[in-house]
Parts: sequence; structure tokens; C-alpha cells
Amino acid sequence: MQVLTQWDSFYVIVGTAAGGLIGLQFVVLTLLAERPPLRFAEAGAAFSTPTIVHFGVVLFLSALLHAPWERIDVVAALWGVTGLGGLVYTLIVAWRMRNQAAYEAVLEDWAFHAALPLVAYATLALSSFAAAAYAHDVLFAVGGATLLLLFVGIHNAWDSVFFQISVGAERRRRGATGKDESPSPANDHK
Repeated sequence: MQVLTQWDSFYVIVGTAAGGLIGLQFVVLTLLAERPPLRFAEAGAAFSTPTIVHFGVVLFLSALLHAPWERIDVVAALWGVTGLGGLVYTLIVAWRMRNQAAYEAVLEDWAFHAALPLVAYATLALSSFAAAAYAHDVLFAVGGATLLLLFVGIHNAWDSVFFQISVGAERRRRGATGKDESPSPANDHK
């Protein structure tokens, strides 16, 4: 399908970036596993796992839209289902963010872990309905949603790593001074 082949380079670049970033996330999480902070699993389900999911969706969309489809309606249905699944998952993430006690989420966290992913996944879901009639324009919406998920993932990965480094530095500081104060994650990471 000619309209999709024009996007080949875009999805090769975006998919490669997502795949590389997934690998880096695994390396970072492996390094952090040696000294996990308090309630790490609870916070991870709200903050770290969604980052891998978003990168995974970008990788999936890159493969999906790079395949040699003959009709756009089939691929549109697949990215639409992906968008619906992402919407549901993002609502679960928002619930987890609200209910976890390891870290008090601030406005930036709500924007990058809930609001922006909702926009991206809603764009995927809704654009699938217009794909047959407006294929050229809809592919820009899908590309924008894919890039948004990639940038959200990059931001969230950086934020997560910075937070973990801050918590580790606070632990080392407390260990050096002998104080038994609890770190304040909400203030340390921003």
C-alpha cells in the first residue's frame, strides 16, 4: 500500500529508538535491583512498568505500520484496538498512581503518566475509524501519537532514573551522617 510505504523511514527510526530504550530500561532496573527503595514494586507498577509498555507499543506500531499491508482497514483496526487497550491500561496506571504510597505524584507526573498517554491512545483509537476515508491525514495522527508515546517514555525513564539516583544519594548521605531520616521523594526528584 503506497500510503504506508511513505512512512517506512519514520517507523524504522522510531521503532529502533523504542527498542534501544527498552534495553536501556532493563539495564537500569537490573542495576537498581541490588538496592531497591522501600515499596519499589508498588511504585514500579505505577511509574516504571508503564514506560516499558509505552516503548513496547511504539515498537509494535513501528512493526505494524512497516508491514506490507494491502488495505488500510485491517491495520487501522489493529492500531485502534491497541489504542483502546492503551486507554484502559492508562486508567489502571492512574489508579495505581493514586493508590501507591511510595511517592506523592506531582502535576508533572500526572501529565506524563496519565494525561499525555491518554491523548496518544485516544488518538490511536479514534483515528482508526477515519482511516479508510482519510488515510493520508490519519497516518499523521498515528505518527504523532507514536512519537508522543516515545517522548513520554523518554521523559518517564529519565524521571525514574533521576528519582532512583536521588534516593540512593539520600541513603548514602544518611549512612554517612548516621541520621535515620526518611528521604522525601516528592522533593528529591523534582
